[in-house]
Amino acid sequence: MTSNYQAQILTFLDEIGIHTISSSLEEETFLPGLKIDSGKLYYDPEKLKYPGDLLHEAGHIALMTAEEKETIIGNVKNYRSPSQDDEMGVMCWTYAALIHLGLPPEVVFHPDGYKGDSQMLIHEYTNGQYRGLPLLVWMDLTDYESFPKMKKWIRS
Repeated sequence: MTSNYQAQILTFLDEIGIHTISSSLEEETFLPGLKIDSGKLYYDPEKLKYPGDLLHEAGHIALMTAEEKETIIGNVKNYRSPSQDDEMGVMCWTYAALIHLGLPPEVVFHPDGYKGDSQMLIHEYTNGQYRGLPLLVWMDLTDYESFPKMKKWIRS
């Protein structure tokens, strides 16, 4: 994946109000070169393996409550019980962002991600099987009829 994707993604995130900060990340992070910290997305250009991971991690921030944005640092799953996990909603949000940006699904759903299920996820999303969509509708980010078009990108 080219750095052109990275620039396009960073511009989009800035436009929708997700703050990204280029920084040297010395500590171990959940995804190489990325760290969520209090509603901001830090990225290390030297360690970032896939530009689409920026978009996926930004999806976590987009779906956070205001309280979560103040408290979550690092791996989102460390702050939630399994019943509160929003991973499917984040993947659906990410797919909508890919469509909005005109990027191929492989930018986010790359072979090294999603526990080997990348091709299955690409197949499902490109064939209208939008796992996670009910969560986005519940958050009032979109509706069933117009998805993958979003009403707004950030949860209120």
